[in-house]
Amino acid sequence: MQTIYLKLGGSLITEKHQAFTANHSRLRSLIQEIKSSYQQGKYRLVLAHGSGSFGHQAAKTYGTRDGVHSQADWMGFLEVWKQARALNQIVLDACMEAGLPVLAFPPVSAVLSKDRQILSWDTGPIQTALDHQMIPVIYGDVIFDQILKGTILSTEELFIGLSQNIPPQSILIAGIEDGVWEDFPSCTKLIKEITPEVMVSQQDNISGSQAVDVTGGMLEKVNQMLNLVQYHPEIQVQIFSGVRSDNVRRALDGDHLGTIIRR
Repeated sequence: MQTIYLKLGGSLITEKHQAFTANHSRLRSLIQEIKSSYQQGKYRLVLAHGSGSFGHQAAKTYGTRDGVHSQADWMGFLEVWKQARALNQIVLDACMEAGLPVLAFPPVSAVLSKDRQILSWDTGPIQTALDHQMIPVIYGDVIFDQILKGTILSTEELFIGLSQNIPPQSILIAGIEDGVWEDFPSCTKLIKEITPEVMVSQQDNISGSQAVDVTGGMLEKVNQMLNLVQYHPEIQVQIFSGVRSDNVRRALDGDHLGTIIRR
């Protein structure tokens, strides 16, 4: 049975311009779409989410992504953890209310990195959860780091690490945009497919995020996913809009939406 990674972007499930504010109605709708597809029993699912107006706000205040160098920085590390954990609980509660068999795997408790490169991650418990028809839930989180002492890893960076032991057939990244735009923020020219060759010509056209995003925004996401498919050519990545009704269900069911990233 195939494995799918699905990320609900922070901009999708929170009010990204309003600190510490979840978009509860949209989150519930998205989870109903996931349930509609998942209950058919055709794939195993790893569900992930970004931090949006929760973790990114605190992370920007304390500069946690760049490292932890003082006791004040460690207090900031804890604040970022608290906010990311708070949003994760909101997501878990909504999933459980809908009857999805979710189980959280906080990255801070299992991942060790070196200069933001994952050194170790015991993914055995996640594999066991999948084997027993559970949906593991991960999210962008603070991480202990051998060089930076403490840092933040994005969901995409965690996908790269997880794929080493639990390779997916597809990675679905649902956000508020229809895909990757050639002319953001005008948003009139959608890039339908990105390969390494396409990226050479489009590198300067793909921008980051208009809202607070300490892990780099769209350009960084695209580069990370391109690196992943270079090493795992069997994996296909889709970046698409979760705002459009039924898109998440359609993507899970195999429809091609938004921008495809492939080797």
